Amino acid sequence: MSNQLNLYEHLANELGGLIASRVFAPGDRLPSIRHLAQQKRLSVSTVMQALRLMEDRGLVDAKPQAGYYVRHRARMSAVMTHTEHLQEPAFVGINNLLMRVLKANEDPGLVQMGSAWPLQELLPMKRMQKTVAAVARRDPGLLSTVSCYDTNYPEFARQIARRALDWGHLELNEIVVTGSCTEALSLCLRAVAKAGDTIAIESATYFVLLQLIESLGMKALEIPTHPKTGPSIDALELAMNAGLVQAVLLIPNANNPLGCIMPEANKQRLAKLLSQHDIPLIEDDVYGDLCFTPQRPWPVKAYDTSGHVMLCSSFSKAISPGSRVGYVVAGRYAQDIVVQKMISSGATSHFFQAVLADFLTGSAYENQLRKMRRALSQRIARMSDAICESFPHQCTVSEPQGGFVVWVGLPEHVDALALHGDAVAAGVALMPGQLFSATGKFRNYLRLNCGNPWGLRTEGAIATLGELVHRHADQPVALRSAA
Repeated sequence: MSNQLNLYEHLANELGGLIASRVFAPGDRLPSIRHLAQQKRLSVSTVMQALRLMEDRGLVDAKPQAGYYVRHRARMSAVMTHTEHLQEPAFVGINNLLMRVLKANEDPGLVQMGSAWPLQELLPMKRMQKTVAAVARRDPGLLSTVSCYDTNYPEFARQIARRALDWGHLELNEIVVTGSCTEALSLCLRAVAKAGDTIAIESATYFVLLQLIESLGMKALEIPTHPKTGPSIDALELAMNAGLVQAVLLIPNANNPLGCIMPEANKQRLAKLLSQHDIPLIEDDVYGDLCFTPQRPWPVKAYDTSGHVMLCSSFSKAISPGSRVGYVVAGRYAQDIVVQKMISSGATSHFFQAVLADFLTGSAYENQLRKMRRALSQRIARMSDAICESFPHQCTVSEPQGGFVVWVGLPEHVDALALHGDAVAAGVALMPGQLFSATGKFRNYLRLNCGNPWGLRTEGAIATLGELVHRHADQPVALRSAA
């Protein structure tokens, strides 16, 4: 028994040393149990004991039917505030600041960690080129005709409905195809709320959602949000009972910037509350297909029995950002959204809908999702580990359950906006935390895109950011206040 114990401890220590020396980096898959047993001339049970010991030590994670992966050393961000301290609804005013940040981030020489887009090498460009050519040959009329009234290309709408079969049944007349997920969200807001109305949002939330609310003259009510489980349903219920909100706008699956997924029980409860209070939910599910969970998480729409949920998404993050095709499953608001769509932009290109329909018909999309989820989870793990190494020990890093961004908490007195200016000057683009709140919270947070390939350039950019954060954290208080 003693000899057996020494064998598995020895193997755990050996593999742990390889992880410490970066032979196996965060996110890497370890050799299979059978391979290790054959290679080390050990029994399968001894190898399994070693891997379980490494799991207990926090070095690896077991993924069902996938093996053991090196864990990253993330320090979880503590974002949630007390639910009893809801702030007053506020008009949003981030547009001018956002435009300045985006303009500064445009320099092509920067290491791009600002915008949340995957790089081209992760997208199925060759397959899309072939599909575009095939559709153009098969139906050239799609390139020259414009539908004034019918926003949907029938086969594309059918593919959307088929993809939803795992969690529910969609009526085709509920689906409205749009020019992007952003347009879908905008149309929904315009269909269910008016200037001066209050929209409940997560805190933190994606800055484009704040832009939409600001552009329509609406107010935002920030709901306390946990970095693992999403917005507090208790706080939302308080706001609904008090008559504070006219609509809700959330990202329940892989929230941007936190990466959290709302538990299924919370989604069910939320759907019931919406029905009881006759309040619509606009659900941004653009990252739903890029979650790292064993099964794709269901949207809130799956639990909607009253038609109060409008599910918005697109295939821009995983197939083709340039196709500019999104959609909304609009429930009881479908006709209102169709009217808003016709008024604002008319029908969406039937040609690109046909291209996406072709791409979705076979196994290409599922293969693409598997490839992207594997690559993105590895890149997030490596970047999180590098941040923990390079940034001050007080910093925190989110543990996203999907998507490809991390939310980094800086020492309390570091101003992310001032840091952004220095980072751009040093060749790195990022998004400061103030842009993810209607009220200017999260001034000592930043969001980083992990979609870049991991290599010396990305690793060097994280090291540069780490040096800048150390410098800002070490500034005397008087200088911080002056900045």
